[in-house]
Amino acid sequence: MTAMLDFEKVNVAIADAPVLRNVSFSLPPGATAALIGRNGAGKTTTVRTIMGFTKASGTVRLGGQDLGHVPPHRRPFLGIGYAPEDRRLFSAFTVEENILLPGRVAKLSANEARRRLERTYSVLPELKDLASRPAGSVSGGQGKMVALGRALMLGTRLVILDEPFQGLAPVLAQRYAEALRRLRSQDRDITLLITESNPKLLETFADVTLTIERGEIESRALA
Repeated sequence: MTAMLDFEKVNVAIADAPVLRNVSFSLPPGATAALIGRNGAGKTTTVRTIMGFTKASGTVRLGGQDLGHVPPHRRPFLGIGYAPEDRRLFSAFTVEENILLPGRVAKLSANEARRRLERTYSVLPELKDLASRPAGSVSGGQGKMVALGRALMLGTRLVILDEPFQGLAPVLAQRYAEALRRLRSQDRDITLLITESNPKLLETFADVTLTIERGEIESRALA
């Protein structure tokens, strides 16, 4: 079986300081992977490398395709959804406009955009109630939900969530986890890569755990 995501001896340096050191791992289609590490361990750099936002050596593949030849602005169109840690919502747009934006950039047909929007609402039903609200008026936790919904518009093969539980109150963290379980139950082929500092938050959810320390993958474990 071709892996959905492959890292092969990936190195990244920022300002001449090594951040990732010979990172290698492989995730099959349908895996739910937790990338665990302390702040500064290299989690965000790893996911930014997938999106093409770093200068990296080594090889990153999506479904066997070498991403080194794909510019960053084209990578989401390969079926990658990305929810960064800081959400990056457009505050003057409504919640629904924020969710639909990647589809408009990708020039999805109106029917396909609507189909994907309904998929998003089936995973995150509370967003339908917030659809007409300005994104700038939602809470931080709700904003994380919107960022996930936006990632699902293009994330048909791989969805990357960077520290999605950070700063969430326990109730919202539970809702977020429930949304991920709904996504997994609806689409068993999609691969999820979730970064987190606290391994306990994902221990009952992830089936693959990658531990990163000082830019190196130190352990790989099946949950």
